[in-house]
Amino acid sequence: MRVAFMGTPDFAVPCLQALIEAEFLDVVGVVSQPDRKRGRGQQVKPTPVKKEALKHNIEVFQPEKVSTAEGIAKLKEWNPEAIVVVAYGQILKEEVLNLPKYGCINIHASLLPKYRGAAPIHRAIIDGEEKTGITTMHMDKGMDTGDMILKDELDIAPEDTVGTLHDKLSNLGANLIVETLKQLEEGSAPREEQDDKQATYAPKISKQEGLVDWSKDAKSIWNLIRGLNPWPGSYTYCDGSRLKLWNSKVYDDNSKAGINPGTVVKVDDELGIVVQTGKGQLLLTEVQPASKQRIDATDYLRGYDIKVGSKLGE
Repeated sequence: MRVAFMGTPDFAVPCLQALIEAEFLDVVGVVSQPDRKRGRGQQVKPTPVKKEALKHNIEVFQPEKVSTAEGIAKLKEWNPEAIVVVAYGQILKEEVLNLPKYGCINIHASLLPKYRGAAPIHRAIIDGEEKTGITTMHMDKGMDTGDMILKDELDIAPEDTVGTLHDKLSNLGANLIVETLKQLEEGSAPREEQDDKQATYAPKISKQEGLVDWSKDAKSIWNLIRGLNPWPGSYTYCDGSRLKLWNSKVYDDNSKAGINPGTVVKVDDELGIVVQTGKGQLLLTEVQPASKQRIDATDYLRGYDIKVGSKLGE
C-alpha cells in the first residue's frame, strides 16, 4: 500500500518509523509543518518528523497550508492509497480527505468520542482519568468526529505525567496504525460511527491554567501538577515570587478544620513541603524557583526561607 504521512512533533515520529518498517507499506512522501525558530537561541530547526523522514531519504513537503492547489498537486503526484495524519497541525479540506482510496486515517490520543480536540493527554490526567488510549479513525471535516476503526486501551499510572503518558501513547499509536492499514487493505477493518452524545472535549492548554487554586482538594491539585508536566507547568507564589510545581503526592485526603488553604503545615528535610488544600494535604516533592533549575523540594528547603505557617499563593 502506498502511504503518505502528515505529522510534525515528536509524538508522530514512532508512527512514521512503524510505517517505514512495515513490509507491506511504501511511504511515498511526508508532509510536515514549515521549519520554525525554536529554543532559547531562536534558531530555525527542522520538525522532528522531517528529521526522521530525511534519515530514510523520503521526500518532505512543508507548505504553510496543504489544502491549496500546490499541496493537492503534490499529493496527487505521490498518488497515495492512504494518508496517515498524526498531530500534523492543520485542518484538511474535503478535497484532500477524499483524495486517497482508503481516505485519510488519523491517530488520536484518546478513546473517542471522549476527549476530542487539541489536548487529550493533558486533559485526561487533569480530570483524574484512570484509563485512556489510542483511536484510529477515518477523518472527516469535523474535529475528531470521523468514524472509528480500531482502539487500544492503556491504564494511566499514578506516577504518569503528560511526558510519560505522551511517550506510551505515541508507541501504542505506532503499533495500532500498522494494524489499521493492514485491515483496511484486507477489507476486514471495522467502521463505527461516533456517538456525539458521549463526546467530551479537550481544548488547548493555556499557561494560565497552571496557577494552583489551593482551595481545591489535594487530589485535584496533584492531577493538575501531573497534567501540566513538562508543559506548560503548574505554579504558585511564595513571598511574591513564582514557584513552579513539578511533582507532588497526596499526603492526606482528609480536611483539616481551621487551616487556610495554601498554608504550609509541615516542612521535612527528607520528604518535602506539605501544604494544606481545600480538602486534604499535598506533599510537594519537586519545585522550581524563579529563574532557577528544577530541584527536589528537600533541596529547596535548604536554600529558601519557607517554614510552617508560610502561605503559598501570595
